[in-house]
Amino acid sequence: MPWRIEDIDLTRIDRRKAESNEHLLLLLCAASFIESGTDLYTSNLSTYFNDDPEVSAWLNNEWEPEEMQHGRALKTYIRYVWPGFDWDSAFKNFFAEYSLTCSIEDFEKTRALEMVARCVVETGTATLYRAINDCSADPVLKQITDLIRIDEVRHYKHFFRFFKKYNKIEGNGRFAVLGTLMRRVMEIKNEDSAIALRHVFAIRYPDRANDTAHNRALAAGVNALVRRNLSAHMCVKMLLAPLNLPARIQPCAQYPLEKITQHVFFR
Repeated sequence: MPWRIEDIDLTRIDRRKAESNEHLLLLLCAASFIESGTDLYTSNLSTYFNDDPEVSAWLNNEWEPEEMQHGRALKTYIRYVWPGFDWDSAFKNFFAEYSLTCSIEDFEKTRALEMVARCVVETGTATLYRAINDCSADPVLKQITDLIRIDEVRHYKHFFRFFKKYNKIEGNGRFAVLGTLMRRVMEIKNEDSAIALRHVFAIRYPDRANDTAHNRALAAGVNALVRRNLSAHMCVKMLLAPLNLPARIQPCAQYPLEKITQHVFFR
């Protein structure tokens, strides 16, 4: 493991300052749920790539442990700042619903294109943690989210390398790759985050669990927080890489993609 949450001094957290940013803590809690469900997704990916020892070994021995630690780190932070929040119950309720949405049938039709899809997801998470880092005033949370972001960028590089490996065999053209990229970008604000936030709200505000308007306003506040700190430029550079565009074309493609990304990611 490149780092361990146990080696981070949580006593440096200014709890009063940290708990004043309610929307940020709601977002962190939702992220901790999704990261903590990675073992299920790893199982599906390992099945999909079961006859490739290189990919399976990396998924099981590096990607899953690091992703699970992201969830554990965020959970530890949440418990320090919100000691009364019943994280375990909220996660149990989340996972019961979330697990029904994870299926191999939802994967892309070829292995190279599924690696493109993984690149989009890692781009989204790296962008998210950079945004959290930028909007946080707590040095401990900045340290944690920077470490997670570095992990996510490294994971992206692995998935990108595996995409190139498989695409040498499959020969998917730019239009096929672009189709996967755009479809996954449009889905980036998907039901995973909605499910996670809903279960965070239900435990954090039990008296208003069925108040749709209240929950919608909270979700809008969380999304606005991220959008204000979103780095579309970094995001689009990562998204463009699988297209392998000639240098003279990249600036033409980057501007419209930045606008689409700003609209879609956490709109």
